[in-house]
Amino acid sequence: MRKSIFAAAALVMATGAAYADSIDGAWITARGDTAVISGGTITLKTGKFAGKTIGSMKPAGDGTYSGTITDPQDDKTYSGTAKLAGSTLELTGCAMSVFCRSQTWKKK
Repeated sequence: MRKSIFAAAALVMATGAAYADSIDGAWITARGDTAVISGGTITLKTGKFAGKTIGSMKPAGDGTYSGTITDPQDDKTYSGTAKLAGSTLELTGCAMSVFCRSQTWKKK
């Protein structure tokens, strides 16, 4: 009986953690365009590059994500991270893990 209670509690906690830090949804980019993140795929929905997929992120734990980010202007792809804090998403892209740029997006 005790084992099943602990197993049920662990399942509830794991399920809650999986959904607590989701970055899925619509975001306002630093340029004011709308980007949609769905299943970790980042696609621009408005602006000059509407329809273009610009990245992919996977959960890394504690509200952080890692993956790749593509600059839509020059199509260069960088290693990237994202950190979720409430309705703010801090995205950072790095070339050679040394030269990094960050942007802050707001939940739409």
